[in-house]
Amino acid sequence: MIQAMAPNRGGLRSYFSDSRDLFTSLVLVMPLFFVYQLGILATGGLRNGVDFVSNVLFLVFDGNALAYVGFDFLVLVAFAVALGVLRKRGQFEPRRMPWMLLESAVYALLLGSVVIAMMSAIGLDGLLAAGAKPHAMTLVDKLVMSAGAGLYEEIVFRLLLMGGMILALTRVVSLPTIVAVPIAIVVSSVLFSAAHYIAEPFAMSSFIFRIFAGILFAIIFRARGLAVAAYTHCLYDVWVMVVHGA
Repeated sequence: MIQAMAPNRGGLRSYFSDSRDLFTSLVLVMPLFFVYQLGILATGGLRNGVDFVSNVLFLVFDGNALAYVGFDFLVLVAFAVALGVLRKRGQFEPRRMPWMLLESAVYALLLGSVVIAMMSAIGLDGLLAAGAKPHAMTLVDKLVMSAGAGLYEEIVFRLLLMGGMILALTRVVSLPTIVAVPIAIVVSSVLFSAAHYIAEPFAMSSFIFRIFAGILFAIIFRARGLAVAAYTHCLYDVWVMVVHGA
């Protein structure tokens, strides 16, 4: 019974290896894409600040909802084809998805406490008293924005920015990986935090908090891949905005 529930084809070792694969991760985050993209229509166009895909689509389709849904349908077809390819290669087993969600949920539940502990350890716990004010959004708005944050912010700040910096620092500047990775993690985390203030007033408390959160997301991305980082980010935002009502 226990064996039937656990990830197969090599057990946990195979699960950890396959879930870190970039192509597999991109396929696994597709449910977030569909929830978010279709949720945009339900919320009247509410979008994540770094959502470059929807911004381009709205520009190209000039707000045409039918064309927008048509694009999503094409992505759905590509998603189905990619799943078929992964299953044929033995890199994806549907029964592993709950394990990935469980792993991400554990990280999400621990993330806030770890950030607070990190801030307290360096004497910044006084900033925590100035908490962020709740956002006036509906439940659907919060779920859609959580999906968008998990998907696009991890792609932009972790996959593209952090990954690109590591590549540039190691291959162009010739820094050792052990030096390049921490630099990329810190710089991408500071930019990740700063990007939130394009649409909201600056607050030092949330700025520092988001830097530390970004560092943890970056560590999860580096150790466990895009999919786990994206779902951790999404579930953390759901926990904060929906459960705690922030």
